[in-house]
Amino acid sequence: MYGFVKAMVHIGQLKAWEFHFTDCLFFGSLMSATDPVTVLAIFHELHVDTDLYTLLFGESVLNDAVAIVLTYSISIYSPKENPNAFDAAAFFQSVGNFLGIFAGSFAMGSSYAVVTHLTKFTKLCEFPMLETGLFFLLSWSAFLSAEAAGLTGIVAVLFCGVTQAHYTYNNLSSDSRMRTKQLFEFMNFLAENVIFCYMGLALFTFQNHIFNPLFIFGAFVAVFIARACNIYPLSFLLNLARKQKIPRNFQHMMMFSGLRGAIAFALAIRDTGSQPKQMMFTTALLIVFFTVWVFGGGTTPMLTWLQIRVGVDPDEDLKGQAASQSASKLDKNTTKAESAWLFRVWYAFDHRYLKPILTHAGPPLTTTLPEWCNPVARLLTSPSAYGDQLKNEDTSYIINNDELSENYEPSAHTLGPKQERIGCTQATGKEDISEGDLGLGTYELQLEHTSCQRQLNSLA
Repeated sequence: MYGFVKAMVHIGQLKAWEFHFTDCLFFGSLMSATDPVTVLAIFHELHVDTDLYTLLFGESVLNDAVAIVLTYSISIYSPKENPNAFDAAAFFQSVGNFLGIFAGSFAMGSSYAVVTHLTKFTKLCEFPMLETGLFFLLSWSAFLSAEAAGLTGIVAVLFCGVTQAHYTYNNLSSDSRMRTKQLFEFMNFLAENVIFCYMGLALFTFQNHIFNPLFIFGAFVAVFIARACNIYPLSFLLNLARKQKIPRNFQHMMMFSGLRGAIAFALAIRDTGSQPKQMMFTTALLIVFFTVWVFGGGTTPMLTWLQIRVGVDPDEDLKGQAASQSASKLDKNTTKAESAWLFRVWYAFDHRYLKPILTHAGPPLTTTLPEWCNPVARLLTSPSAYGDQLKNEDTSYIINNDELSENYEPSAHTLGPKQERIGCTQATGKEDISEGDLGLGTYELQLEHTSCQRQLNSLA
């Protein structure tokens, strides 16, 4: 964009003192927020391949968070002497602001999510309406508190939602889960329609539009080149270490799905006091409408042209992957070794400590913490967790014939009488899973555990 601005200055369409390099950085940061809401909605309706949906959704969420904080950091970059000159002190101050705001927003959102986790120690499940209302109000409080503290409310509520989806949602009663899901689905639908109506209204009612053809053309070219420089090199680097490669047709679809939307519009409209900011706002509006209309409308033909499978049932896809792993005799240790080391470390920590503390699931803390922590461990562990104590990292899942059989290796932990009774009751029966991390729906869970039976025989 800086090159196009220099060309505009050279041909006399722009004054040299009107548009600085920091303005180009500001425009680039706000246009970095990809918002493929339209594409993801089509993916959801067509049941596109789960891996492609996950890659695109994760990228867009991270881009939104980074673009919001980066735009604010660049906007407060203020060299003392010449605003168009590089100042090391101002640069490092902006970097510090970026890291501080991002970390503070993350901490603020996660802390409010932890507060909602504490509802597992209450009897709110007996009052579904109150439970849903408290869930919503605490989520909204994360946004308001971050804005009041000078942080970024959108980033705070983003990480609050991510944490709540992983922990708090599983603590809700069945009625509250249904009501909460319907509430946020309705608010999501309403917000999408309101923001696009507002963008259409702003396009025709804003009084200070500046339509500069060269700047608009340069912005389109820069957006597409930057998108290509983002998708293809990063996919190549990821494929160097990934066991399941990102295929070329997925990369083309991700390149095509780089829409700009509500976040770019919101960042551009916050400051329209100067001529460069007005030019950025007008250009951002045109890019948003063009990408949503053209690329959003061309999603279905592009899926067909790239031969990306649609109509994929996530449960059936999970079963197929498990069956193929069983056929190729991939044991649990092989699968675990193929996972990223950071993921293995986080999963073990999350499974052994965070889930038992924040939810009703996971192994009891009395089996994962040292013995001297037993009083606190018994206080923090939910009674229902004792029934799940055998579900540790040594569990292997085999899916076959619409049935999930879970085989346990003999556990080294010594079980108490109460724990033996709970564990053996679950081991000899069958149980329907309606909600869980695997998303297996109503598949039957058949547990086969022979060491528990041997312990009962020895007691008898």
